[in-house]
Amino acid sequence: MSYTALYRKWRPSTFEDVKGQDHIVQTLKNQITSQRIGHAYLFCGTRGTGKTSIAKIFARAVNCENPVDGSPCNECPTCNGINSGASLNVVEIDAASNNGVENIRDIREQVQYPPTEGKYRVYIIDEVHMLSTGAFNALLKTLEEPPSYVIFILATTEVHKIPITVLSRCQRYDFKRITLATLTARLDELTKAEQIQVEEKALAYIARAADGSMRDALSLLDQCVAFHYGKLLTYENALEVLGAVDTSVFSKLFRAISEGDTKSCIYQLEETVVQGRELGQFVSDFIWYMRNLLLLMTAEDAENMLDMSEDNIRLMKEEAGLTHVETLMRYIRVFSDLSNQIRYAVQKRVLIELAFIRLTKPAMEENYDSILQRLQEIEDKLEDGRLFSNLAISNGTVSAGETENTGTVQGALAGGEKGTAASREPAKQVSIPKAQLDDLNLVRNEWGKIIRELGGSIRASFRNTVVEPSGESCLCIVFSSAENYAIGSRATVLGEIERFVEENYGKSIYFKSRLAGGGERFDTVYVSEEELKANIHMDITIED
Repeated sequence: MSYTALYRKWRPSTFEDVKGQDHIVQTLKNQITSQRIGHAYLFCGTRGTGKTSIAKIFARAVNCENPVDGSPCNECPTCNGINSGASLNVVEIDAASNNGVENIRDIREQVQYPPTEGKYRVYIIDEVHMLSTGAFNALLKTLEEPPSYVIFILATTEVHKIPITVLSRCQRYDFKRITLATLTARLDELTKAEQIQVEEKALAYIARAADGSMRDALSLLDQCVAFHYGKLLTYENALEVLGAVDTSVFSKLFRAISEGDTKSCIYQLEETVVQGRELGQFVSDFIWYMRNLLLLMTAEDAENMLDMSEDNIRLMKEEAGLTHVETLMRYIRVFSDLSNQIRYAVQKRVLIELAFIRLTKPAMEENYDSILQRLQEIEDKLEDGRLFSNLAISNGTVSAGETENTGTVQGALAGGEKGTAASREPAKQVSIPKAQLDDLNLVRNEWGKIIRELGGSIRASFRNTVVEPSGESCLCIVFSSAENYAIGSRATVLGEIERFVEENYGKSIYFKSRLAGGGERFDTVYVSEEELKANIHMDITIED
Protein backbone atom coordinates (compact mmCIF):
# COMPACT_ATOMS: atom_id res chain seq x y z
CA MET A 1 0.00 0.00 0.00
CA SER A 2 1.38 3.40 -0.95
CA TYR A 3 2.34 5.91 1.75
CA THR A 4 -0.12 8.71 2.53
CA ALA A 5 1.25 12.07 3.65
CA LEU A 6 0.41 13.00 7.23
CA TYR A 7 -1.61 16.08 6.27
CA ARG A 8 -3.83 13.91 4.02
CA LYS A 9 -4.03 10.97 6.39
CA TRP A 10 -5.04 13.15 9.34
CA ARG A 11 -7.36 15.55 7.50
CA PRO A 12 -10.34 16.25 9.84
CA SER A 13 -13.40 14.11 9.09
CA THR A 14 -15.79 15.75 11.57
CA PHE A 15 -16.16 19.22 13.07
CA GLU A 16 -14.77 17.91 16.37
CA ASP A 17 -11.45 17.08 14.65
CA VAL A 18 -10.93 20.67 13.46
CA LYS A 19 -8.40 22.54 15.61
CA GLY A 20 -8.10 26.28 16.15
CA GLN A 21 -11.29 27.42 14.38
CA ASP A 22 -13.87 26.97 17.14
CA HIS A 23 -15.74 30.19 16.29
CA ILE A 24 -16.46 28.97 12.75
CA VAL A 25 -17.15 25.34 13.66
CA GLN A 26 -19.73 26.25 16.30
CA THR A 27 -21.55 28.66 13.96
CA LEU A 28 -21.81 26.08 11.16
CA LYS A 29 -22.95 23.35 13.54
CA ASN A 30 -25.68 25.63 14.90
CA GLN A 31 -26.87 26.39 11.37
CA ILE A 32 -27.10 22.68 10.54
CA THR A 33 -28.91 21.66 13.74
CA SER A 34 -31.37 24.56 13.46
CA GLN A 35 -31.85 24.10 9.68
CA ARG A 36 -30.83 27.74 9.04
CA ILE A 37 -28.41 26.88 6.24
CA GLY A 38 -27.27 29.69 3.95
CA HIS A 39 -26.90 29.49 0.19
CA ALA A 40 -23.41 31.03 -0.19
CA TYR A 41 -20.38 31.00 2.10
CA LEU A 42 -16.98 32.66 1.75
CA PHE A 43 -14.11 31.04 3.65
CA CYS A 44 -11.04 33.30 3.72
CA GLY A 45 -7.75 33.02 5.55
CA THR A 46 -4.12 32.03 5.24
CA ARG A 47 -3.02 28.66 3.84
CA GLY A 48 -3.44 25.45 5.82
CA THR A 49 -5.97 26.76 8.35
CA GLY A 50 -8.79 24.37 7.44
CA LYS A 51 -10.89 26.16 4.79
CA THR A 52 -11.22 23.23 2.37
CA SER A 53 -11.45 20.66 5.16
CA ILE A 54 -14.36 22.45 6.82
CA ALA A 55 -16.04 22.95 3.43
CA LYS A 56 -15.94 19.18 2.82
CA ILE A 57 -17.19 18.38 6.32
CA PHE A 58 -20.03 20.89 5.86
CA ALA A 59 -20.95 19.35 2.47
CA ARG A 60 -21.25 15.92 4.08
CA ALA A 61 -23.08 17.23 7.15
CA VAL A 62 -25.89 18.92 5.20
CA ASN A 63 -26.48 15.68 3.25
CA CYS A 64 -25.84 13.18 6.06
CA GLU A 65 -28.67 10.79 6.85
CA ASN A 66 -27.73 10.51 10.53
CA PRO A 67 -25.91 13.72 11.61
CA VAL A 68 -24.47 13.79 15.14
CA ASP A 69 -24.68 17.23 16.77
CA GLY A 70 -24.27 18.89 13.38
CA SER A 71 -21.34 16.69 12.28
CA PRO A 72 -21.54 14.00 9.58
CA CYS A 73 -21.67 10.38 10.74
CA ASN A 74 -19.25 9.27 7.97
CA GLU A 75 -21.00 5.87 7.94
CA CYS A 76 -24.21 6.32 5.94
CA PRO A 77 -24.24 5.67 2.14
CA THR A 78 -24.37 9.41 1.41
CA CYS A 79 -21.29 10.18 3.51
CA ASN A 80 -19.42 7.20 2.06
CA GLY A 81 -20.28 8.29 -1.47
CA ILE A 82 -19.00 11.83 -0.86
CA ASN A 83 -15.84 10.57 0.86
CA SER A 84 -15.04 8.25 -2.04
CA GLY A 85 -15.74 10.97 -4.65
CA ALA A 86 -18.55 8.96 -6.25
CA SER A 87 -21.33 11.39 -5.31
CA LEU A 88 -22.50 13.97 -7.83
CA ASN A 89 -23.91 16.13 -5.07
CA VAL A 90 -20.54 17.61 -4.08
CA VAL A 91 -18.50 19.26 -6.81
CA GLU A 92 -15.03 20.63 -5.98
CA ILE A 93 -13.60 23.11 -8.51
CA ASP A 94 -10.09 24.55 -8.64
CA ALA A 95 -10.56 28.14 -9.82
CA ALA A 96 -6.85 28.47 -10.54
CA SER A 97 -7.21 26.18 -13.59
CA ASN A 98 -10.95 26.59 -14.25
CA ASN A 99 -11.26 30.34 -14.18
CA GLY A 100 -13.02 31.13 -17.46
CA VAL A 101 -16.57 32.15 -18.26
CA GLU A 102 -17.23 28.75 -19.85
CA ASN A 103 -16.53 26.94 -16.56
CA ILE A 104 -19.04 29.10 -14.70
CA ARG A 105 -21.62 28.61 -17.45
CA ASP A 106 -21.25 24.85 -16.94
CA ILE A 107 -22.06 25.33 -13.27
CA ARG A 108 -25.11 27.44 -14.14
CA GLU A 109 -26.41 24.63 -16.33
CA GLN A 110 -25.76 21.94 -13.71
CA VAL A 111 -27.58 23.73 -10.86
CA GLN A 112 -30.86 23.42 -12.76
CA TYR A 113 -31.04 19.74 -11.85
CA PRO A 114 -31.90 18.72 -8.25
CA PRO A 115 -29.72 16.16 -6.39
CA THR A 116 -30.34 12.51 -7.15
CA GLU A 117 -29.70 11.63 -3.50
CA GLY A 118 -29.46 13.71 -0.36
CA LYS A 119 -30.81 17.21 0.19
CA TYR A 120 -28.23 19.60 -1.32
CA ARG A 121 -25.83 20.04 -4.19
CA VAL A 122 -22.71 21.71 -2.85
CA TYR A 123 -20.19 23.53 -5.05
CA ILE A 124 -16.80 24.13 -3.44
CA ILE A 125 -14.79 26.66 -5.48
CA ASP A 126 -11.21 26.76 -4.18
CA GLU A 127 -8.90 29.77 -4.79
CA VAL A 128 -11.95 31.68 -6.04
CA HIS A 129 -9.94 34.92 -6.34
CA MET A 130 -8.34 33.42 -9.48
CA LEU A 131 -11.61 33.69 -11.45
CA SER A 132 -11.59 36.19 -14.29
CA THR A 133 -13.76 39.30 -14.23
CA GLY A 134 -16.09 37.75 -16.78
CA ALA A 135 -16.39 34.56 -14.71
CA PHE A 136 -17.29 36.56 -11.59
CA ASN A 137 -19.95 38.45 -13.54
CA ALA A 138 -21.36 35.16 -14.87
CA LEU A 139 -21.53 33.78 -11.33
CA LEU A 140 -23.30 36.76 -9.75
CA LYS A 141 -26.93 36.00 -10.63
CA THR A 142 -26.66 32.30 -9.74
CA LEU A 143 -24.83 33.17 -6.51
CA GLU A 144 -27.55 35.62 -5.49
CA GLU A 145 -30.62 33.46 -6.22
CA PRO A 146 -29.61 29.80 -6.55
CA PRO A 147 -32.18 26.99 -6.34
CA SER A 148 -33.09 26.01 -2.77
CA TYR A 149 -31.07 22.81 -3.01
CA VAL A 150 -27.77 24.49 -4.04
CA ILE A 151 -25.02 25.72 -1.68
CA PHE A 152 -21.90 27.58 -2.82
CA ILE A 153 -18.74 27.52 -0.68
CA LEU A 154 -16.01 29.86 -1.96
CA ALA A 155 -12.51 29.55 -0.47
CA THR A 156 -9.67 32.05 -0.90
CA THR A 157 -6.38 33.16 0.61
CA GLU A 158 -6.64 36.65 -0.95
CA VAL A 159 -10.03 38.05 -0.05
CA HIS A 160 -9.08 41.57 -1.20
CA LYS A 161 -9.22 40.31 -4.80
CA ILE A 162 -12.87 39.28 -4.52
CA PRO A 163 -15.31 41.82 -6.09
CA ILE A 164 -17.52 43.57 -3.57
CA THR A 165 -20.58 42.37 -5.51
CA VAL A 166 -19.60 38.78 -4.67
CA LEU A 167 -18.72 39.56 -1.05
CA SER A 168 -22.13 41.09 -0.42
CA ARG A 169 -23.87 37.86 -1.52
CA CYS A 170 -21.96 35.54 0.83
CA GLN A 171 -21.68 34.81 4.53
CA ARG A 172 -18.04 35.58 5.24
CA TYR A 173 -15.95 33.50 7.67
CA ASP A 174 -12.39 34.58 8.49
CA PHE A 175 -10.09 31.70 9.45
CA LYS A 176 -7.48 32.57 12.07
CA ARG A 177 -3.87 31.44 12.10
CA ILE A 178 -3.65 28.46 14.42
CA THR A 179 -1.88 29.23 17.68
CA LEU A 180 1.50 27.76 18.57
CA ALA A 181 0.05 25.87 21.53
CA THR A 182 -2.70 24.30 19.40
CA LEU A 183 -0.25 23.26 16.68
CA THR A 184 2.16 21.74 19.19
CA ALA A 185 -0.61 19.82 20.95
CA ARG A 186 -1.91 18.45 17.64
CA LEU A 187 1.58 17.38 16.52
CA ASP A 188 2.13 15.66 19.87
CA GLU A 189 -1.18 13.83 19.47
CA LEU A 190 -0.36 12.65 15.95
CA THR A 191 3.21 11.55 16.72
CA LYS A 192 1.91 9.39 19.56
CA ALA A 193 -0.72 7.88 17.28
CA GLU A 194 1.93 7.23 14.61
CA GLN A 195 4.38 5.93 17.27
CA ILE A 196 7.00 8.49 16.27
CA GLN A 197 9.66 9.31 18.87
CA VAL A 198 10.23 13.04 19.03
CA GLU A 199 11.41 15.66 21.53
CA GLU A 200 8.93 18.29 22.72
CA LYS A 201 11.39 21.03 21.80
CA ALA A 202 11.53 19.74 18.22
CA LEU A 203 7.72 19.76 17.97
CA ALA A 204 7.59 23.31 19.34
CA TYR A 205 10.09 24.50 16.72
CA ILE A 206 8.24 22.75 13.87
CA ALA A 207 5.00 24.37 15.07
CA ARG A 208 6.62 27.81 15.09
CA ALA A 209 8.13 27.27 11.64
CA ALA A 210 4.64 26.41 10.32
CA ASP A 211 3.57 30.02 11.00
CA GLY A 212 -0.01 29.21 11.97
CA SER A 213 -0.66 26.60 9.25
CA MET A 214 -1.66 23.07 10.29
CA ARG A 215 -0.89 21.67 6.84
CA ASP A 216 2.59 23.21 6.86
CA ALA A 217 3.22 21.81 10.35
CA LEU A 218 2.31 18.27 9.26
CA SER A 219 4.36 18.57 6.07
CA LEU A 220 7.43 19.77 8.00
CA LEU A 221 6.99 16.96 10.52
CA ASP A 222 6.72 14.47 7.67
CA GLN A 223 9.94 15.82 6.18
CA CYS A 224 11.85 15.65 9.48
CA VAL A 225 10.64 12.13 10.27
CA ALA A 226 11.57 10.88 6.79
CA PHE A 227 15.12 12.21 7.15
CA HIS A 228 15.62 10.59 10.57
CA TYR A 229 13.35 7.60 10.10
CA GLY A 230 13.37 5.09 12.95
CA LYS A 231 15.35 7.40 15.27
CA LEU A 232 14.46 9.88 17.97
CA LEU A 233 13.68 13.22 16.28
CA THR A 234 15.64 15.79 18.29
CA TYR A 235 15.62 19.57 18.22
CA GLU A 236 19.01 19.58 16.49
CA ASN A 237 17.66 17.18 13.84
CA ALA A 238 14.74 19.52 13.14
CA LEU A 239 17.11 22.47 12.78
CA GLU A 240 19.30 20.48 10.42
CA VAL A 241 16.44 19.36 8.16
CA LEU A 242 14.71 22.75 8.04
CA GLY A 243 17.95 24.68 7.56
CA ALA A 244 17.29 26.71 10.69
CA VAL A 245 19.57 28.15 13.36
CA ASP A 246 19.59 27.66 17.13
CA THR A 247 18.48 30.69 19.17
CA SER A 248 21.85 30.83 20.96
CA VAL A 249 23.35 32.01 17.66
CA PHE A 250 20.88 34.91 17.56
CA SER A 251 21.82 35.81 21.13
CA LYS A 252 25.50 36.07 20.16
CA LEU A 253 24.62 38.03 17.03
CA PHE A 254 22.46 40.53 18.87
CA ARG A 255 25.11 41.14 21.51
CA ALA A 256 27.71 41.70 18.77
CA ILE A 257 25.41 44.15 16.95
CA SER A 258 24.72 46.05 20.18
CA GLU A 259 28.47 46.40 20.75
CA GLY A 260 29.06 47.50 17.15
CA ASP A 261 31.27 44.45 16.54
CA THR A 262 31.00 43.96 12.77
CA LYS A 263 33.76 41.36 12.72
CA SER A 264 31.94 39.01 15.12
CA CYS A 265 28.73 39.32 13.07
CA ILE A 266 30.52 38.35 9.86
CA TYR A 267 32.26 35.39 11.54
CA GLN A 268 28.96 34.18 12.99
CA LEU A 269 27.34 34.38 9.56
CA GLU A 270 30.30 32.47 8.07
CA GLU A 271 29.75 29.67 10.58
CA THR A 272 26.04 29.58 9.73
CA VAL A 273 26.79 29.31 6.02
CA VAL A 274 29.35 26.52 6.60
CA GLN A 275 26.70 24.55 8.53
CA GLY A 276 24.48 24.73 5.45
CA ARG A 277 21.66 26.72 7.02
CA GLU A 278 19.06 28.29 4.75
CA LEU A 279 19.74 32.05 4.78
CA GLY A 280 16.15 33.12 4.09
CA GLN A 281 15.00 31.17 7.14
CA PHE A 282 17.93 32.60 9.10
CA VAL A 283 16.75 36.17 8.40
CA SER A 284 13.12 35.36 9.26
CA ASP A 285 14.09 33.68 12.55
CA PHE A 286 16.32 36.60 13.55
CA ILE A 287 13.46 39.04 12.92
CA TRP A 288 11.27 36.87 15.16
CA TYR A 289 13.99 36.86 17.84
CA MET A 290 14.21 40.68 17.82
CA ARG A 291 10.41 40.89 17.89
CA ASN A 292 10.45 38.91 21.15
CA LEU A 293 13.06 41.30 22.56
CA LEU A 294 10.88 44.26 21.58
CA LEU A 295 7.89 42.73 23.36
CA LEU A 296 9.96 42.28 26.53
CA MET A 297 10.99 45.95 26.36
CA THR A 298 7.57 47.46 25.63
CA ALA A 299 4.70 45.15 26.64
CA GLU A 300 3.49 44.55 30.15
CA ASP A 301 3.46 40.92 31.26
CA ALA A 302 5.31 39.98 28.06
CA GLU A 303 6.61 36.79 29.69
CA ASN A 304 3.17 35.20 29.36
CA MET A 305 3.03 36.16 25.67
CA LEU A 306 6.26 34.36 24.83
CA ASP A 307 6.38 30.56 24.72
CA MET A 308 9.83 30.25 26.31
CA SER A 309 11.50 28.79 29.34
CA GLU A 310 12.32 31.01 32.32
CA ASP A 311 16.06 30.73 31.58
CA ASN A 312 15.61 31.95 28.01
CA ILE A 313 13.41 34.84 29.13
CA ARG A 314 16.00 35.83 31.74
CA LEU A 315 18.76 35.88 29.11
CA MET A 316 16.61 37.87 26.70
CA LYS A 317 15.84 40.42 29.43
CA GLU A 318 19.58 40.93 29.83
CA GLU A 319 19.90 41.50 26.09
CA ALA A 320 16.91 43.85 26.08
CA GLY A 321 18.92 46.12 28.40
CA LEU A 322 21.75 46.39 25.87
CA THR A 323 19.91 48.78 23.56
CA HIS A 324 16.95 51.15 23.28
CA VAL A 325 13.49 50.58 21.86
CA GLU A 326 14.05 52.99 18.97
CA THR A 327 17.34 51.30 18.04
CA LEU A 328 15.79 47.83 18.18
CA MET A 329 12.93 49.01 15.95
CA ARG A 330 15.55 50.17 13.45
CA TYR A 331 17.20 46.73 13.55
CA ILE A 332 13.84 45.08 12.81
CA ARG A 333 13.10 47.48 9.94
CA VAL A 334 16.49 46.84 8.34
CA PHE A 335 16.03 43.07 8.50
CA SER A 336 12.41 43.27 7.34
CA ASP A 337 13.58 45.10 4.22
CA LEU A 338 16.30 42.47 3.85
CA SER A 339 13.70 39.69 4.07
CA ASN A 340 11.90 41.11 1.03
CA GLN A 341 15.14 41.60 -0.94
CA ILE A 342 16.66 38.21 -0.19
CA ARG A 343 13.73 36.19 -1.50
CA TYR A 344 14.80 36.44 -5.15
CA ALA A 345 18.44 37.46 -4.66
CA VAL A 346 21.37 35.40 -5.92
CA GLN A 347 23.99 36.75 -3.49
CA LYS A 348 22.01 36.36 -0.27
CA ARG A 349 25.08 36.25 1.93
CA VAL A 350 26.36 39.60 0.64
CA LEU A 351 23.01 41.26 1.37
CA ILE A 352 23.04 39.91 4.94
CA GLU A 353 26.61 41.13 5.47
CA LEU A 354 25.59 44.59 4.24
CA ALA A 355 22.70 44.56 6.71
CA PHE A 356 25.07 43.74 9.58
CA ILE A 357 27.34 46.60 8.57
CA ARG A 358 24.35 48.96 8.48
CA LEU A 359 23.37 47.91 11.99
CA THR A 360 26.84 48.10 13.54
CA LYS A 361 27.95 51.25 11.68
CA PRO A 362 25.00 53.69 11.77
CA ALA A 363 27.37 56.57 10.97
CA MET A 364 27.63 55.21 7.41
CA GLU A 365 23.96 56.01 6.77
CA GLU A 366 22.13 59.31 6.67
CA ASN A 367 18.53 58.19 7.05
CA TYR A 368 16.29 59.16 9.96
CA ASP A 369 16.61 55.85 11.85
CA SER A 370 20.41 55.80 11.83
CA ILE A 371 20.60 59.44 12.95
CA LEU A 372 18.34 58.63 15.90
CA GLN A 373 20.59 55.70 16.84
CA ARG A 374 23.71 57.85 16.63
CA LEU A 375 22.11 60.53 18.86
CA GLN A 376 21.11 57.85 21.36
CA GLU A 377 24.69 56.52 21.46
CA ILE A 378 25.98 60.05 22.16
CA GLU A 379 23.48 60.44 25.00
CA ASP A 380 24.57 57.12 26.48
CA LYS A 381 28.22 58.16 26.34
CA LEU A 382 27.39 61.47 28.02
CA GLU A 383 25.54 59.68 30.79
CA ASP A 384 28.34 57.15 31.30
CA GLY A 385 31.09 59.75 30.98
CA ARG A 386 32.67 57.80 28.12
CA LEU A 387 32.51 60.78 25.79
CA PHE A 388 35.27 62.41 27.84
CA SER A 389 37.51 59.38 28.08
CA ASN A 390 40.56 61.67 28.04
CA LEU A 391 39.50 62.80 31.51
CA ALA A 392 40.54 59.46 33.03
CA ILE A 393 41.21 59.45 36.74
CA SER A 394 43.76 56.85 37.69
CA ASN A 395 44.28 55.84 41.32
CA GLY A 396 42.67 59.03 42.56
CA THR A 397 45.12 61.42 40.78
CA VAL A 398 44.49 63.81 37.87
CA SER A 399 47.08 65.50 35.74
CA ALA A 400 47.06 69.26 35.26
CA GLY A 401 45.65 69.11 31.75
CA GLU A 402 43.01 66.60 32.80
CA THR A 403 42.01 68.73 35.78
CA GLU A 404 41.48 71.74 33.57
CA ASN A 405 39.30 69.81 31.13
CA THR A 406 37.29 68.25 33.93
CA GLY A 407 36.69 71.60 35.50
CA THR A 408 35.52 73.00 32.19
CA VAL A 409 33.02 70.21 31.61
CA GLN A 410 31.65 69.98 35.14
CA GLY A 411 31.70 73.71 35.67
CA ALA A 412 29.75 74.27 32.48
CA LEU A 413 27.08 71.83 33.67
CA ALA A 414 26.52 73.79 36.84
CA GLY A 415 27.58 77.38 36.38
CA GLY A 416 27.94 78.24 32.71
CA GLU A 417 30.56 80.91 32.05
CA LYS A 418 31.51 81.21 35.68
CA GLY A 419 32.35 77.53 35.75
CA THR A 420 34.55 77.95 32.69
CA ALA A 421 36.46 80.76 34.33
CA ALA A 422 36.87 78.83 37.53
CA SER A 423 38.30 75.89 35.63
CA ARG A 424 41.51 77.82 35.09
CA GLU A 425 42.34 77.26 38.75
CA PRO A 426 43.90 73.92 39.79
CA ALA A 427 41.49 71.25 40.98
CA LYS A 428 41.20 70.79 44.71
CA GLN A 429 42.21 67.46 46.25
CA VAL A 430 40.25 66.16 49.22
CA SER A 431 41.10 63.06 51.21
CA ILE A 432 38.36 60.79 52.54
CA PRO A 433 38.41 57.36 54.23
CA LYS A 434 39.07 54.49 51.86
CA ALA A 435 35.65 52.89 52.47
CA GLN A 436 33.91 56.12 51.45
CA LEU A 437 36.14 56.45 48.39
CA ASP A 438 35.30 52.89 47.32
CA ASP A 439 31.56 53.63 47.55
CA LEU A 440 32.00 56.89 45.65
CA ASN A 441 34.04 55.33 42.84
CA LEU A 442 31.62 52.41 42.51
CA VAL A 443 28.56 54.63 42.11
CA ARG A 444 30.32 57.21 39.93
CA ASN A 445 31.59 54.55 37.53
CA GLU A 446 28.14 52.98 37.26
CA TRP A 447 26.06 56.18 37.55
CA GLY A 448 25.10 56.36 33.86
CA LYS A 449 24.07 52.71 33.84
CA ILE A 450 22.09 53.07 37.08
CA ILE A 451 19.88 55.93 35.90
CA ARG A 452 19.48 54.31 32.49
CA GLU A 453 18.35 51.00 34.02
CA LEU A 454 15.89 52.71 36.35
CA GLY A 455 14.44 54.58 33.37
CA GLY A 456 11.25 56.66 33.43
CA SER A 457 11.35 59.98 35.27
CA ILE A 458 14.67 59.07 36.92
CA ARG A 459 16.48 58.83 33.60
CA ALA A 460 15.12 62.18 32.43
CA SER A 461 15.63 64.05 35.72
CA PHE A 462 19.05 62.73 36.73
CA ARG A 463 20.98 63.85 33.67
CA ASN A 464 23.78 66.33 34.37
CA THR A 465 23.99 65.26 38.02
CA VAL A 466 27.14 64.76 40.08
CA VAL A 467 27.64 62.31 42.96
CA GLU A 468 29.65 63.55 45.97
CA PRO A 469 30.71 61.89 49.23
CA SER A 470 28.63 62.82 52.26
CA GLY A 471 29.87 60.76 55.16
CA GLU A 472 30.06 57.07 55.93
CA SER A 473 27.84 54.96 53.60
CA CYS A 474 26.21 58.14 52.37
CA LEU A 475 26.39 59.93 49.00
CA CYS A 476 24.88 63.20 47.87
CA ILE A 477 23.39 63.74 44.39
CA VAL A 478 23.96 67.32 43.20
CA PHE A 479 21.45 68.71 40.67
CA SER A 480 22.20 71.61 38.33
CA SER A 481 18.52 72.15 37.42
CA ALA A 482 15.85 73.25 39.90
CA GLU A 483 13.14 71.42 37.94
CA ASN A 484 15.04 68.14 37.98
CA TYR A 485 15.85 68.64 41.68
CA ALA A 486 12.14 68.97 42.48
CA ILE A 487 11.61 65.47 41.05
CA GLY A 488 14.85 63.79 42.05
CA SER A 489 14.82 64.93 45.68
CA ARG A 490 11.66 62.96 46.50
CA ALA A 491 12.12 60.28 49.13
CA THR A 492 10.47 57.63 46.92
CA VAL A 493 12.90 58.32 44.08
CA LEU A 494 15.98 58.25 46.30
CA GLY A 495 14.66 55.07 47.94
CA GLU A 496 14.34 53.42 44.53
CA ILE A 497 17.99 54.22 43.78
CA GLU A 498 19.08 52.83 47.16
CA ARG A 499 17.21 49.55 46.53
CA PHE A 500 18.67 49.24 43.01
CA VAL A 501 22.26 49.75 44.28
CA GLU A 502 21.78 47.22 47.08
CA GLU A 503 20.20 44.57 44.79
CA ASN A 504 22.72 44.92 41.96
CA TYR A 505 25.96 45.85 43.73
CA GLY A 506 25.46 44.48 47.25
CA LYS A 507 26.12 47.92 48.82
CA SER A 508 23.84 49.52 51.40
CA ILE A 509 24.30 53.22 50.62
CA TYR A 510 22.08 56.11 51.78
CA PHE A 511 21.41 58.81 49.17
CA LYS A 512 20.46 62.42 49.71
CA SER A 513 20.29 65.37 47.31
CA ARG A 514 20.92 69.09 46.99
CA LEU A 515 20.75 71.84 44.37
CA ALA A 516 24.06 73.20 43.07
CA GLY A 517 24.90 76.84 43.74
CA GLY A 518 25.77 79.26 40.94
CA GLY A 519 29.33 78.97 39.67
CA GLU A 520 29.97 75.89 41.79
CA ARG A 521 32.81 73.67 40.62
CA PHE A 522 32.66 69.90 40.39
CA ASP A 523 36.26 69.00 39.60
CA THR A 524 37.26 68.10 43.15
CA VAL A 525 39.52 65.07 43.18
CA TYR A 526 38.79 62.65 46.01
CA VAL A 527 41.60 60.41 47.22
CA SER A 528 42.00 58.09 50.18
CA GLU A 529 43.96 59.25 53.20
CA GLU A 530 46.54 56.48 52.60
CA GLU A 531 47.15 57.63 49.01
CA LEU A 532 47.49 61.26 50.11
CA LYS A 533 50.16 60.35 52.66
CA ALA A 534 51.99 58.17 50.12
CA ASN A 535 52.17 60.99 47.55
CA ILE A 536 53.26 63.85 49.84
CA HIS A 537 56.75 62.31 50.58
CA MET A 538 57.23 64.22 53.82
CA ASP A 539 56.34 63.94 57.47
CA ILE A 540 52.86 65.08 58.40
CA THR A 541 52.27 66.75 61.73
CA ILE A 542 48.70 66.91 62.93
CA GLU A 543 48.20 69.97 65.16
CA ASP A 544 45.60 70.22 67.88
